[in-house]
Amino acid sequence: MLYLVPTPIGHLEDITLRAISTLKSVDLILAEDTRTSGTVLKHYEITTPVSSYHAFNEHKVLFSILSKLKEGKKIALITDAGTPGISDPGFLLVRECVREGIKVSCLPGPVAFIPVLVSSGLPCDSFYFEGFLPHKKGRQTKWKFLSSLECTFVLYESPHRLIKCLEEIKQYCGEERELCVGREISKMFEEIKTDLPQNLIEYYTLKPPKGEIVIVVSGLPSKN
Repeated sequence: MLYLVPTPIGHLEDITLRAISTLKSVDLILAEDTRTSGTVLKHYEITTPVSSYHAFNEHKVLFSILSKLKEGKKIALITDAGTPGISDPGFLLVRECVREGIKVSCLPGPVAFIPVLVSSGLPCDSFYFEGFLPHKKGRQTKWKFLSSLECTFVLYESPHRLIKCLEEIKQYCGEERELCVGREISKMFEEIKTDLPQNLIEYYTLKPPKGEIVIVVSGLPSKN
């Protein structure tokens, strides 16, 4: 059995009782960064053995992990924060488990974009999740596609690229397209701001942000 276990995206108490009990009961925990995850594991007195599993070694250790699972071992996968597989390592392992007939169980829990989406005041009955945009190749094509969507769409962005991203939203989606920027979700300095592109550009130029960024953009207004 492979368990995908969401971990806190900010506040250490943003974890379920089931997640804690699962992490204590499995034979092995795979962690994106053992040092980062160590804070959560130590806080909840979880002493299960931990092994490194991240984007740079997932192909190398895949066979070994599958072998352990086939032997009957219970393994939990966690990332630095949030739900594994959402813009974090996890897809490759899950895909191979499915192919090999190994049961996968994903526990419900924290995902960074959901608090921003539902707090933005923008329509969330239907939305498109993009995650991180490509840095170079295909970026313009991706923007043309996103700008044509009639539903709300969601992006992840790093703080040092936020201004560039806001300027591109203004360029491709228009000056009147309302959007929301959320940062430091579930942490002490959480901030969620909904406004027009230019106003947010001016705000974050004066106050450079820290922490990972979630951007929620309203869809193309209906012509009807």
